[in-house]
Amino acid sequence: MNKRMLPLLLGLSVCSAAMAQNAPTNAPAPAAATQMTTTTVTWATPTSGALSQDAIETSIANAGYKEVEGLAFKDGVWRTKARGGNKQWSKLAVGPVTGRVYPADAPSALNADEVKAKLTTAGYQNPTDVKFDAGLWSVAAKSPQGSDIHLLVDPTDGSVVAQSRD
Repeated sequence: MNKRMLPLLLGLSVCSAAMAQNAPTNAPAPAAATQMTTTTVTWATPTSGALSQDAIETSIANAGYKEVEGLAFKDGVWRTKARGGNKQWSKLAVGPVTGRVYPADAPSALNADEVKAKLTTAGYQNPTDVKFDAGLWSVAAKSPQGSDIHLLVDPTDGSVVAQSRD
């Protein structure tokens, strides 16, 4: 009888170990990676929902940069200087929620008129002072609720990376 029970006990222990590693079925599903959100940033410190400094450093490393210097939260985004694979130092901005890395010397895929159109479509009013600087578009506008805000906009898709009240 012991010879018959041993395979059964082994099978049960393996199954229970495997099941213990699975997340409970009532756990909330993770958010989709393509979900777009607009985050209010106070320019002083990252807001809740923002990535941790360790996660930002990981994003920079995943983008192919090494030797990060002076990583600090400034103007609504993480700013730093990092050495890339070509051994040259580059200034970077990193989105506080997405962790997307924006090299300061990279060209924009959008022009100023396209940025204005994307923001207007997203509900922002009267986008003005549109300029491309340090890897991101900087725009003054009114929020959909009518308050004055300053936006930092992604140069590839026109999404809002950070915003603050003027």
